[in-house]
Parts: sequence; structure tokens; C-alpha cells
Amino acid sequence: MQPTISIPNNWDYPRFTFGQRTQQGIIIGCEYYPADTLLAHEYGNSWRYAVLIDKNSEEVRHYFDDQIQTLSLAELRAQIIAEIDEHTQQIDALKQQLAAVTGGRTDG
Repeated sequence: MQPTISIPNNWDYPRFTFGQRTQQGIIIGCEYYPADTLLAHEYGNSWRYAVLIDKNSEEVRHYFDDQIQTLSLAELRAQIIAEIDEHTQQIDALKQQLAAVTGGRTDG
């Protein structure tokens, strides 16, 4: 069963989704400032996103809709390929460690 997030009918839908890669980083959370609240009065009636700047860091920054830029298809493709390459190198290193432990056998 897929988790579901319900958004009240009188709220705008978020422009970005959880896990989406942007120029600022990866979207890991969001909150809404509904109309007629103090926060909406101060910052505007909109979504605010928590963005993980680097997956190897604890640094999280917060941005509003108009502060986030999406990646081009080429940038997104390059990021994903780089991540696949990184994981492939980790898998290869683990296979070497397994072979060393099992005397060359990797079938368990």
C-alpha cells in the first residue's frame, strides 16, 4: 500500500515533490503557510521546502517556491549517472572484499 498525503481543498498543491532533485539540493520536506496566519502574513501564502544540500551532510536549508530552480534534463541525467557510477564502484569494492573472504567464490 502506498502512503498517502492529503492536502486540504483550499490549499494550493506543492510545486515540488519529496525526493525531487533541484539546483539547491534534494527536497526532503515541506510545510504550508495557509492564508490568514501570522506566517502567511509575514512570508506569503505558499509552500516552504526543506532541502538537503548534500546527501553526505546534515545541512538542510529552507526555500520558498520562487527560490527553487529545477534541473534541466541534462543536469538531472548527469546527477543520476554519477550516483549510479558511485554505487557501482561501491558494489565492485564489496565484491572484491567478498572474494577475499570466500577464497574467490562469490556464490556464498
